[in-house]
Amino acid sequence: MALRLPYRSLRTTVLAVAAVGALVTGVLVGAGTSQAATSQACDIYAAGGTPCVAAHSTTRALYGTYNGALYQVRRASDNTTRDIGLLSAGGYANAATQDSFCAGTSCVITIIYDQSGRGNHLTQAPPGGFSGPASGGYDNLADATLAPITIAGHKAYGVFVAPGTGYRNNNTNGVATGDQPEGMYAIFDGTHYNGGCCFDYGNAERNSRDNGNGTMEAIYFGNIKVWGYGTGNGPWIMADLENGLFSGVNAGYNAGDPTINYRFTTAIVKGEPNHWSIRGGNSQSGSLSTFYNGARPNVSGYNPMKKEGAIILGIGGDNSNSSAGTFYEGVMTSGYPTDATENSVQANIVAAGYAPPTSTGGGTLTPGTAISLRATTACCTTRYITHSGSTVATTVITSSSSSTDKANASWIVRAGLANSSCVSFESRNTAGSYLRHQNFQLYLHANDNSSLFASDATFCPQAGQNGQGNSFASSNYPSRYIRHYNNNVYIASNGGSNTFDATALWADDVSWVVTGAWTP
Repeated sequence: MALRLPYRSLRTTVLAVAAVGALVTGVLVGAGTSQAATSQACDIYAAGGTPCVAAHSTTRALYGTYNGALYQVRRASDNTTRDIGLLSAGGYANAATQDSFCAGTSCVITIIYDQSGRGNHLTQAPPGGFSGPASGGYDNLADATLAPITIAGHKAYGVFVAPGTGYRNNNTNGVATGDQPEGMYAIFDGTHYNGGCCFDYGNAERNSRDNGNGTMEAIYFGNIKVWGYGTGNGPWIMADLENGLFSGVNAGYNAGDPTINYRFTTAIVKGEPNHWSIRGGNSQSGSLSTFYNGARPNVSGYNPMKKEGAIILGIGGDNSNSSAGTFYEGVMTSGYPTDATENSVQANIVAAGYAPPTSTGGGTLTPGTAISLRATTACCTTRYITHSGSTVATTVITSSSSSTDKANASWIVRAGLANSSCVSFESRNTAGSYLRHQNFQLYLHANDNSSLFASDATFCPQAGQNGQGNSFASSNYPSRYIRHYNNNVYIASNGGSNTFDATALWADDVSWVVTGAWTP
């Protein structure tokens, strides 16, 4: 991350940008609508005199003429890679390419390509002030399938950042340095966040270390309160300026920065000499609000700024990597964008039609629905996930099973306790108790309302690894999936030091058919 604060004074901004208005003329604005491919976010910024110097998205083109790759994935089965491109120039991600390439195995996102032409691609973050959990101290790469959405009715995937995951480019081209002006926006999942440091997107140090106050300028999203915070319980959009997260002019609390947690949240930070702003809104509808607009923080070291021009995603400037969040798209600009330009970009975002996924690849997982989970491995297709007290296992359930056994094999789908884009499973006959993992094994425990319990009890559904039903990735261990092994149930990786991580039958063992509940 990076850490410090801001000061409050309004300034007059230029509101009229005729060229920008022309770019969005004729675009349908409204949740779920699609947009013309002739002008996209970076075209609007360019028309406003503040062109993009970095443009990252795994969901769509950010220029009307862009027809290159959005990102690259690598599959676990043979370590080969595949670029994921667009359905058409200026359009949306071709998720079918990823689905086909990753079928029957797992994939990670290795590169998020820069669409600006400057080569500011994001790749696996190296160690810095903090080391990551991957080989050589690098951060983990994001599982490519954990953030499915639709955009204009097309399937796409975001970048699901679990703690320990991070991307970076320390050798950029054209990104603001020193006290130069810049703007940036990102679209995040407003329901997926934590209090770790620091889920950022933006400008950071080139050596992956804390180089002092003012050496960063990045968007932060989460509910950490160590440095700055706003009203409510969070999450908040704040600025990570190194050695401080700032929600306004003062260090600590600033009343003008509200909790904002739309399913798709537009987050904006922009800065220029002795002036910066925070803005935000709902990426599916409506306009932007300004949460801060004033002078730099009233703490030494932030005026003038000493930005270094690297780009980070999901981590802090010094590679602090305990944060969580989901990223769909974001850009950085040369120059300080006007509010009018950003308002037009917001209209373009709304018109893109971001929406939750229409299907999770299997049966019905609607919150409030009662379901059962049946194994798909050839040996065990009559076995269901059940509980007896706190013990969770798979058990053969048939129409002649006892009413108690049927009830023990029945679950109520709930919005994920730690991430409402995912799911949690509450016992049908033990209200308030959920499936959760502990030491990688699944148990039925009463919800103690802790953040750890919420994370342990949250699972992110995707298409079944063997092509049947669903597979469920652990929210806080996203490379591990609910698996049955010797009739017990674990969260297991595809290969590892535990016996239940065995690669044999892994894809079958982690795939579950969602059926109607044995006890509705």
